[in-house]
Amino acid sequence: MPAPEQPTATPGAPAATPASPVAPARPAAAVAPARPAAAVAPAPPAAPAAAAAVPALPVGRIPVVDVFPVAEEGRFPAKASVGEAVRIRATVIREGHDALGATAVLLRPDGSVHSSARMVDVAPGLDRYEARLVPDAEGDWSFRVEGWSDPYGTWAHDAAIKVEAGLDVELMLTEGTLVLERAAARTGDDAMPPRDARVLLDAVAALRDTSRPPLARLAAALSEQVREVLERSPLRDLVTTSRTYPLVVHRRLALAGSWYEMFPRSHGATFDEATQRWTSGTLQTAATQLPRIAAMGFDVVYLTPIHPIGTTYRKGRNNALTALPGDPGSPYAIGSPDGGHDAIEPSLGTFDDFDAFVARARSLGMEVALDLALQASPDHPWVTEHPEWFTTRADGTIAYAENPPKKYQDIYPLNFDNDPEGIYAEIRRVVQVWIDHGITAFRVDNPHTKPLSFWQRLLAEVRAAHPEVLFLSEAFTRPAMMLTLAKIGFHQSYTYFTWRNTKAELEEYLARVGGDEAPWLRPSFWPTTHDILPPYLQQGGPSAFAVRAVLAATGSPTWGVYSGYELAESVPRPGVEEQIDNEKYEFRPRDWARADELGIALLIGRLNEIRRAHPALQQLSNVRVHPTTDDALVAFSRHLDAEHSPTGRADTVVVIVNIDPFAAREGAVHLDLAAFGLPPDRGVVAHDVLSGESYGWSDQVYVRLDPQVRVAHVVHLEHAPGAR
Repeated sequence: MPAPEQPTATPGAPAATPASPVAPARPAAAVAPARPAAAVAPAPPAAPAAAAAVPALPVGRIPVVDVFPVAEEGRFPAKASVGEAVRIRATVIREGHDALGATAVLLRPDGSVHSSARMVDVAPGLDRYEARLVPDAEGDWSFRVEGWSDPYGTWAHDAAIKVEAGLDVELMLTEGTLVLERAAARTGDDAMPPRDARVLLDAVAALRDTSRPPLARLAAALSEQVREVLERSPLRDLVTTSRTYPLVVHRRLALAGSWYEMFPRSHGATFDEATQRWTSGTLQTAATQLPRIAAMGFDVVYLTPIHPIGTTYRKGRNNALTALPGDPGSPYAIGSPDGGHDAIEPSLGTFDDFDAFVARARSLGMEVALDLALQASPDHPWVTEHPEWFTTRADGTIAYAENPPKKYQDIYPLNFDNDPEGIYAEIRRVVQVWIDHGITAFRVDNPHTKPLSFWQRLLAEVRAAHPEVLFLSEAFTRPAMMLTLAKIGFHQSYTYFTWRNTKAELEEYLARVGGDEAPWLRPSFWPTTHDILPPYLQQGGPSAFAVRAVLAATGSPTWGVYSGYELAESVPRPGVEEQIDNEKYEFRPRDWARADELGIALLIGRLNEIRRAHPALQQLSNVRVHPTTDDALVAFSRHLDAEHSPTGRADTVVVIVNIDPFAAREGAVHLDLAAFGLPPDRGVVAHDVLSGESYGWSDQVYVRLDPQVRVAHVVHLEHAPGAR
C-alpha cells in the first residue's frame, strides 16, 4: 500500500515540550503572510433524544419507486458536471394492463424546470425506466421522476388488436379521435407547437373518414409522425411525482481531465562530483518543465508537498532509517523551524516563486494542484505550539505513524479527537492560504485515516466559498470507505485500476466504475504513483506502459501519470511494489530526451488530444464492454448520442487493447452497433484516431495487435457513405 494507515502509536519518539507562550520565529521569506484564522463552522446539532418516526409518503396513483441516483433518500447528493449526461432511473408501475409512461425532470438551483425527457423502459418486464438530462451550469440542482397514465399508448395497443380482429371497430376508432383531440387541444405549459397539433388533427380527420377502410384509418393514427409528436409531448393522466432529490453540479474538470504529478525539487537538481553533494531543484527550475508537460496535453500539474521538511528521524534513500548528509528527506514529513503547512521549503524558493509557477502554468492552459497531507514531522511548529493535537503514549512520547510492519518515525499523525475545533480552524486556514495563492485542486493524502465528519465539514465550507476548488481522494482502502468519502464531498478518487490487469478484472472494473457508483465515486485512473509500481509494469517493459496509458486515458474521464512514466521507469525496490531510488527520499533528475526515443510521451500527448476531441470520452456512465475471442483482447466503447453531445453530433469511440505486452494477439470483436444507432448490416467506417488509418467494420471485427508495433486500436465509428 502506498502510504501509512495512521495512526498506531509506538514509543521511542521524543515527547513534545509544553507550548511556549511565544511561538518560535520563522523565516518570513518562506511563510505565507499572516491572515486571520478562518471562522469555525458550528458543529452539527445533536440529534433529538427520541426522534419521531418519519411518516410514510403515500404511494401515489402511478407509483414511482427506486429512484436513481439517490443515496439514503438524498442524504448524500448525487454528483454531475456541467455538460454531463446524467442518468436518471426509476421503477414505475401501475395496476392492470393500461399503458404508463415516465418523465425525468431536471430542476435548476432556483427550482425552475430546466429540461425534461420521456424515460425509456430499459428492462422490459422489470418496469425500469431511464433517461439522461444535461445540466449546463454549476450549482445545487435537483431532479424528480413523474409517472403517468398513457391514454394514447393504451388506446393504440388495444385498437391495433381489436380493429385487426374486427372487434368494436367503430368504437375503437371513435375513442382514438377523442384521445388525439384532447392531446391537440392542450393549453398552457402543456400545449404543443401548432405544427405538432396539426399532425394530430390530421390523424383525427383520417379516423373520422368513413369512406376509407378501417385499417387505413387506424394506420393514420398509429403513424410514425403521430408517435413522434406524442413522444415529444405525451398526453399524461394521473401524474404522480416522486420526491425531489439533490444533484450538485461541479465544473467540467471535476469529471474529465488529465493530471501530471511532479516533485519540484527533482527538476533542476544537480550533483557535485567533487563534494558528493546535491543541490535541490527549485520552483523556478521546475517551471521550465511546464511547456513540456503542457505539450503532452495535461490539464493539471500536481505538486507533492513543497513545505519545509523535518530532520528528526529523517529517512534516507530508499526509506533507509538513517539519512546521510545531504539526503533531502521525505516531503511528507512536513514541518521544521522554517515553518509548517503554510510555508515553503526554503531550498525550493519563496511564495513569489510559487506565484510565478502558478502563473506560468495558467498561461499554458494548466491548473496547479497541491498535496494536502495532514500530518507533521517531529519538528513541525504544531508539535510545540499544540502538543494536544497529537497522541501521547503512556511513557510520555508522541505516537508516530505505522502501517505494520512499516514504521514512519518521521511522521506524527494528528489526533482529531483532541481539540477538534482547534485542528479544524488551523487546517481551514492552511487550505485558504494556498487557495489565495492560486491552488484550485488538492490531492488529499490518506483521507481515510482522518474522521469523515471532519472532511464533510471542510469540503462543504470550502465549496461554499470557493466552488471551483476540487479535492482528489488518495484513499487506497476498503470499498465502503472509498465510496463514503466520495459521497461526503470528495470530487474524485483514486481507484483499484492500478491492480486490475487481466481481461476479466478490467472488464468488471470498467463496468463497475461506470455503473451505479458513478454519481458519487468519480474515478481517476493512475497507472503508477510515486508510491506504486505494480508487477505488470515491472515486468512488461515499454509496451506495458503504453497499454496502461491507453486503458487509463480511455477507461475513465479523469486520469493521471507520475513524472517519469514517459521513461517507462520500471525497476522495483526489492520486496515492494515501489520504484528503486524512490523520489520520495532523494532527488531524481531525468533525461527527458529519452522519452522521445520510447514514444510514450508522444502516445500520452495523442491520447489527451483524442480525449479533448471526443465528448464521448469525457463522460463516465456510458461505457459498454464488448466480447472478444482472445483472453488478451479487451474491447469497450463510449457512446454519446446527438441529443446529449455538445457538438450536436453522435460520438462513438471503440477501444481495443492487447493487454499482453510480449506477444501479438488476434481474434474477433463482437460489436453491438445497433446500440450506437449504426447499421450492422450495411457497415460503418472506423477511423483509428491513434494511427490515422480507416477500416470498414461491421458488427464482427477481426483484429491483430502486435505490442512491438501497436498495442491498441482507438477508433471513431461513423456511418459508411450511403448507409444512413
